[in-house]
Amino acid sequence: MDYNKLLDGAYEKLGEISGEGERFEVPKLLAFSEGNKTIIKNFQIVCEKIRREPQHLTKFFTKELAVPASQEGERLVLHRKLREDLLNKKFQEYVKDYVICAQCGKPDTHIEDSGHGTRMLICEACGARAPVK
Repeated sequence: MDYNKLLDGAYEKLGEISGEGERFEVPKLLAFSEGNKTIIKNFQIVCEKIRREPQHLTKFFTKELAVPASQEGERLVLHRKLREDLLNKKFQEYVKDYVICAQCGKPDTHIEDSGHGTRMLICEACGARAPVK
């Protein structure tokens, strides 16, 4: 068989490929209330998707929402009743400040201690460095 014929056959089997859609979509937090507590049930999965330590995101929520929190297995328990839309709004702010590169807009970043008490958001795509809180 001819290589080009094989290649054409493979493209036909693939179907149409759409180039639309972002490579990275901010995941939604799935939360529910249980008494006076709010539980984020997909907390661990969300942390893995955005490539951040659960402790860092927990600390952000406790400061921003002024609420004590504890991690129980794969979920986060916030010790106050909160609306899911408020949690997702705060989470969007977190992703904007601590995940997305301000220079190129890509999520391929990590946080590194600079040694002087400050932390740097380092982009693996473009090499940009920016201080974060």
